[in-house]
Amino acid sequence: MSKVIVQECKDYELETLIAKINAAVELLGGWGQFVKPQDKVLLKVNLIGPKTSDTAAVTHSELVRAMVRILKERQCVVWIGDSSGGAIAGIAPTAQSFKVAGYAKVAEEEGAEIKNFDREGVVSVVPESGCEETMHIAKPMFDADVVINLPKLKTHSAQIFSGAVKNVFGCIPGLKKAKYHKMAPIPGDFGQIICDIHRATQIRLHVMDGILAMQGEGPTAGSIYQANKILVSQDPLAMDTVAAKMVGMNVEDVPILETARGRNLGESRLENITLAGDYDQVPKLPRYKLPKRFRATKKRNGKALVKVIEFFNTRPKINLEKCRNCNMCVESCPVDAIDKETKQIDYTACIECMCCHEMCLFKAVELVNDNKVAGLISGVFRK
Repeated sequence: MSKVIVQECKDYELETLIAKINAAVELLGGWGQFVKPQDKVLLKVNLIGPKTSDTAAVTHSELVRAMVRILKERQCVVWIGDSSGGAIAGIAPTAQSFKVAGYAKVAEEEGAEIKNFDREGVVSVVPESGCEETMHIAKPMFDADVVINLPKLKTHSAQIFSGAVKNVFGCIPGLKKAKYHKMAPIPGDFGQIICDIHRATQIRLHVMDGILAMQGEGPTAGSIYQANKILVSQDPLAMDTVAAKMVGMNVEDVPILETARGRNLGESRLENITLAGDYDQVPKLPRYKLPKRFRATKKRNGKALVKVIEFFNTRPKINLEKCRNCNMCVESCPVDAIDKETKQIDYTACIECMCCHEMCLFKAVELVNDNKVAGLISGVFRK
């Protein structure tokens, strides 16, 4: 039986965060179950790109600060680590992202250490799924005595939902992420890669930042939703099962979570998950906007489902009026489907990974319905 703690928390006031997180961990047996003095503790944040904390695209810097304070009080050595997505001039913008998100400032002020996964080296592991012979994962994930995952509650334009399970993709350094998008363009297959990372690493605890969540076309281009929640669990799939239900989705609606269920990554049946904290039932988030690709259509049969998906299918298109010619989309595309000069997308090459949409700093990459009728219907359901 897995346990998920759901705490009500309306803002990022530091002392409130510390109290809420400590209370949640106490319900899981207390901090002594997870860390001891002098442990090197890695906080694996969600640092998707150079986004400020108030955009709801990254783990909020004040929640990171609260975690650092809690752990330093227990005499731990604290690291803050991740690798952001995308590329600018052929380089992943991780160093810039640490500054923009506010983590560099937190580290300096609180006595933590930044671990830029692009610069720390890798450990070679054999993936359990056999998707390839060797997978290279950021070395700090293995150097730390304890890893704590700090995901953000967000929608995802390609993967539908992003939470504790998905957040480990940042353990793949720099531009190597594009390789996996190209290798596994189908969301369920991509989920195998995510599960391989979980199996290869030892993450002890998951603390989800759901105070400011992202709705709509996440994980970067959506809008802010004031969800006022912190979730804490030892089970990443149980946490995501609860979080997905909060926003109106089930595990089977999210391909990565379905794959995680098949790989026995954790508990995915709500009846086998104990809720504690401020809620003993899953709290619902009213009028939470789901991504265009999500369709609450029952799977009557495979053929009917395919027709529905094709009818409502969206694809990325670059709005030239918003485009600033930074070429983040061009360099982030794993299959080189975007023309650098015209910004036209070659849809015969496009694998619809949505990296261009995800990484655009100016929301110039929009998701459009090819079918005009489908576009009108989608607009009605999103209102």
